Amino acid sequence: MVSRTRARPQIGRLVSRTAAAVALALGAGGALAQAVAVPTVVASRASVADVFELDGSLQALRQSTVAAQVAGNVLQLAVKAGDRVRAGQPLARIDERTVAAGLAQSDAGVAQADASLRNARLHAERTRELRAQGFVSQAALDVAETDLRAAQAALQQAQAGRSQAALARGFATVAAPFDAVVLATYVEAGDLAAPGRPVATVYAPGEMRAVVQVPGSRAALARASTRIEVQLPDGRWVVPARRDDLPVADPVSQTVEWRLDLGAGDAAGLLPGQNVRVRFAGAAGAAAPRLTVPAAAVLRRGELTAVYVVQEPGFVLRAVRLGAAQGERVEVLSGLREGERVALDPVRAGLGGAVAPR
Repeated sequence: MVSRTRARPQIGRLVSRTAAAVALALGAGGALAQAVAVPTVVASRASVADVFELDGSLQALRQSTVAAQVAGNVLQLAVKAGDRVRAGQPLARIDERTVAAGLAQSDAGVAQADASLRNARLHAERTRELRAQGFVSQAALDVAETDLRAAQAALQQAQAGRSQAALARGFATVAAPFDAVVLATYVEAGDLAAPGRPVATVYAPGEMRAVVQVPGSRAALARASTRIEVQLPDGRWVVPARRDDLPVADPVSQTVEWRLDLGAGDAAGLLPGQNVRVRFAGAAGAAAPRLTVPAAAVLRRGELTAVYVVQEPGFVLRAVRLGAAQGERVEVLSGLREGERVALDPVRAGLGGAVAPR
């Protein structure tokens, strides 16, 4: 009985060791069964176009900040940001009592000048008759003629003042200059408007341009570019319908502003202020050969850009710094050497058991 009791622990340990060995063998076999061969490609140099990209933003081709032209309290703000308005549609209404009083005063001035002109005309006619009969001197006639011309000028001046007062009264209603979308408003009902104070900013939808600041060191390269493209917020690359670079550099940033007008179809649905990417591409072969890899081989995770480099028997993840895209390939600025092999499928290369084919 004692020998049997002592043998039981030994048998148990033997069984445990055997089970562990079997499990290890099965695990190894399973790992070998899960091994996946991932195709690779050699990083090589090639003559590519001289390309660089810059960040830009969208601007409306037609954008206007509408300002008040008379002083007074804002009685009503008729629009809000995002509203669509038609040309001539009221945006805000300003208290017009002051300008209305000025118009009434101008009306009175016109009536007074008209009466003075009538009196001067009658006096001049009587003086001509008396002069013809020899009852008054030529000097008296000259004075009457001069008074008549002065009365005529006074009436014209009064009428011009009335037109100005009527125009000022029309400014009490701030209207949209063209069919537009309201981008922003700057006053509220009850605020005090003053000549020159902005009321609202409006822009014409569907007419956009990309604006980019090109560093002075790259200004010549940008002008020599054979192809310029704009990457829209939805990821599409489009060719602008027109391009202009201003003939002046910013004295502080030493950059030159480029304005790239987008086609009507490309600008649909875009909003001012959205970020875009602008690519300037030169002639192929103009620059020295550069190290490139297929764009599909690059793993992008947030700000990280990396590739899986072959390290027998599998892969190792290595961060790289990329340049501009060259069609289906992308330039590698650092992190990779010429001749190294990288995985064409970075997702599969990152899985356990991935191996590189020999």
